[in-house]
Amino acid sequence: MKLVLFDCDGTLVDSAHLIHEVMERTFRAYGLEAPSSQATRSIIGLSLDLAIARIRGLDEVNEQSQEMMFHYKSIFAATRAEKGFQEPLYPGVPDMMTKLSSDDALLLGAVTGKSRRGLQLVCDTHGFDRAFIVSRTADDCPSKPHPAMVLECCTDTGMDARDTIVIGDSIYDIQMAKAAGAYAIGVSWGYGAVDDLRLHGADAIADHARDIPRLVAALGD
Repeated sequence: MKLVLFDCDGTLVDSAHLIHEVMERTFRAYGLEAPSSQATRSIIGLSLDLAIARIRGLDEVNEQSQEMMFHYKSIFAATRAEKGFQEPLYPGVPDMMTKLSSDDALLLGAVTGKSRRGLQLVCDTHGFDRAFIVSRTADDCPSKPHPAMVLECCTDTGMDARDTIVIGDSIYDIQMAKAAGAYAIGVSWGYGAVDDLRLHGADAIADHARDIPRLVAALGD
């Protein structure tokens, strides 16, 4: 039996356009210069308060970063409802999820820097609730790369981290997996550079969603 934990943004859904739009609106609401698209992409995967602090050049979250986080959350759903700001699945993800969820030797879950509400929106839109039996979000645990998300999912499912595989597109996903003692699969289609994923310890790289079931089967055997 293996536990397979998916990152969300940049791994299952392409949310960069939406995240950047909400981030721009948030910064402007506070009279700050809007971040570049590259700056926004660089923090996807972190918990929102830390992500905002990093964009602002801060090492730690301060009071204004927290205020901006609450503003971001307050406008997210309305922005997402606007035309052109939905979060589409990456090619091959539906078939990949169907194949993995039908394998009795696998348990599936999500570990994401999204809020619980944000993850639920994605699950409601794409039907992931039927596949994920466990999940942790930024509302539940410290920000990646802290290993708490992975370790708590292991505890909930009775699985060992050595039998767990984290799949994600950022170095934070890889670092989180390694800190927890789990395997890590990086994906090449997200927001992180493949060389960086390898540098931080990815055990394998998937170039397409259809590669993931094969790589999951190979790791740990």
